[in-house]
Amino acid sequence: MTIAPSAKTFARIALPLALAFVTFMALSPSPPHTPIDRFGDKVQHMSAFGSLAILARLAYPAVPPWRERLAFFGALIEVFQAIPSLHRSCDWRDLAADVIALCVALAIFAGWQKMTGHR
Repeated sequence: MTIAPSAKTFARIALPLALAFVTFMALSPSPPHTPIDRFGDKVQHMSAFGSLAILARLAYPAVPPWRERLAFFGALIEVFQAIPSLHRSCDWRDLAADVIALCVALAIFAGWQKMTGHR
């Protein structure tokens, strides 16, 4: 059984919007507050990159290297956060949280696909 076309369509619309949102939140000098702020920076990173990983996998199931592409995106964010005029801080632990989250999300997704027979 393959992923439903409606799920692919939703993910193909949501993925670029989510990428734009994550980029804005990561590079804005003073991003707006969100309900998950109280859980800390690493939870924000993990929820963002876990969501991006699932959306990417749903939107483009035939494109396998999502882990590497999204890890590179996370690394770029950290590089740009090192720009002094952005008033953000670059932290390798943020990149680690991003990579851990996307690996866990993709592993869970693969397990779900195996259990349900979805491809």
